Amino acid sequence: QVQLVESGGGLVQAGGSLRLSCAASGSIFRINVMGWYRQAPGKQRELVADTTDSGSTNYSDSVEGRFTNPRDAAKETVYLQVDSLKTEGKTIYYCNARGKKGEVRRLLSFNSWGQGTQVTVSS
Repeated sequence: QVQLVESGGGLVQAGGSLRLSCAASGSIFRINVMGWYRQAPGKQRELVADTTDSGSTNYSDSVEGRFTNPRDAAKETVYLQVDSLKTEGKTIYYCNARGKKGEVRRLLSFNSWGQGTQVTVSS
C-alpha cells in the first residue's frame, strides 16, 4: 500500500505564490514518476508537472503560471512552487506517484493519488 499526503494549500492573493508538498509512504520499492495535477470546478483534471526517477521534469505548457517541481534525495517527497497565481477561484491540486511497491514477497506496480489540497486565489 502506498499513501500520498498533500499539504500547503490555502488562500493566496492574486499575484502571490504557494508551495505545495506531497509525501509518499508505504511499501515503496521505487517511484518512477511523481508529480502534480490540478482540477478546477467543471474542468478535467490536467497535468501541472511531474518528474521521473532519472531526474527529468516535465512542465505542462497549458497551465498558466510558473511551476517548479523539485524532489528530495529520497525521491519520496515532491514540492510544487506555484508563482504568479492570477485566476480567482478554487482549484484542487492532486499529487500522483507511479512506480513499484513491495508487498507479499513480490513487487507490484502502483499508481496512487492523494486526496488533494485546495488552493483559493482571491483579489
